[in-house]
Amino acid sequence: MTILVTGGAGYIGSHTVRALQRQGFSVVVLDNLVYGHADIVEILGVPLVQGQVGDRPLLDQLLRGDHPACAGEPMEAVLHFAAYAYVGESVADPARYYRNNLGDSLTLLEALLAEGQRRGEAPVPIVFSSTCATYGIPEPDQIPIRESCPQRPINPYGRSKQMVEQLLADFGEAYGLPSVIFRYFNAAGADPAGDLGEDHTPETHLIPLVLDAISGRLAELQIYGDDYPTPDGTCIRDYIHVCDLADAHVLGLQRLLADKGRHIYNLGTGTGASVQQVIDAAMATTQRGLLARVAPRRPGDPPVLVASAEKAQIELGWRPRYPELSTILAHAWAWHQRLHSTNP
Repeated sequence: MTILVTGGAGYIGSHTVRALQRQGFSVVVLDNLVYGHADIVEILGVPLVQGQVGDRPLLDQLLRGDHPACAGEPMEAVLHFAAYAYVGESVADPARYYRNNLGDSLTLLEALLAEGQRRGEAPVPIVFSSTCATYGIPEPDQIPIRESCPQRPINPYGRSKQMVEQLLADFGEAYGLPSVIFRYFNAAGADPAGDLGEDHTPETHLIPLVLDAISGRLAELQIYGDDYPTPDGTCIRDYIHVCDLADAHVLGLQRLLADKGRHIYNLGTGTGASVQQVIDAAMATTQRGLLARVAPRRPGDPPVLVASAEKAQIELGWRPRYPELSTILAHAWAWHQRLHSTNP
């Protein structure tokens, strides 16, 4: 069975490709390589098609199995990771985000419907990579966040993801499109083998920035606010290992292939770590120090974002293999050292 993974040259997508391979799936990756890495796909040993998700003729060719990368095998499902994901950029250039994240996703869904019709079957199922950014700033009594929490995104990135979720709901109701939506919290860590990990340009995620400061690649780490209503004054987030996210996507796909339904799940550990706790744990893991400076709060940063992932645990049987922050940091540090030993 062959699966199309859009954005499979990116951070979470590439780890999910490996998880799919371990479960016996064949994979074809579609990625425009704006933020993805061709060398990562080469490590995975799967076909890479460089192109845009909004290219309808290319999508039709891939879904039918007519593209040379498909070896004659039609796609049985799509895992859709392809998206731009920088909040600040989405505020400065919302058109780019709505065109790529929303417009291209609409084209993809239309292609899934058409391929199902061509086969005389239901539309091709899709697993969609969404985000906790669709929740916006929850009230304190809504923590931990459940799937039923109101969605009030506060930036174009979050809104673009919520709009795709709405497309999936409407297409499911009208056309019977099967879908799984995963809203995940702070992806972190790297494959324990050390050959896959996080490599963004620019980097905005806390853990790689902390490791950059520890390794001297970053002169100092900025802590955005230390006066939040949390035990140490810094923001608390739910850090989930990227391999655990990948495992959940495989379980979601397997359920979707079995029941052709529509499902929404949060993915997180259910526990939070503050910025200061991440810094302290990283210094303990690496046995190195860093320079940090407190900067003003960033607009829209809630004090606490922690997931309730009970639904995924109950319905999918999903359990994080690497729930401990120390493990996440150890894997991230091993990848960081390998990455920058060859890419100074």
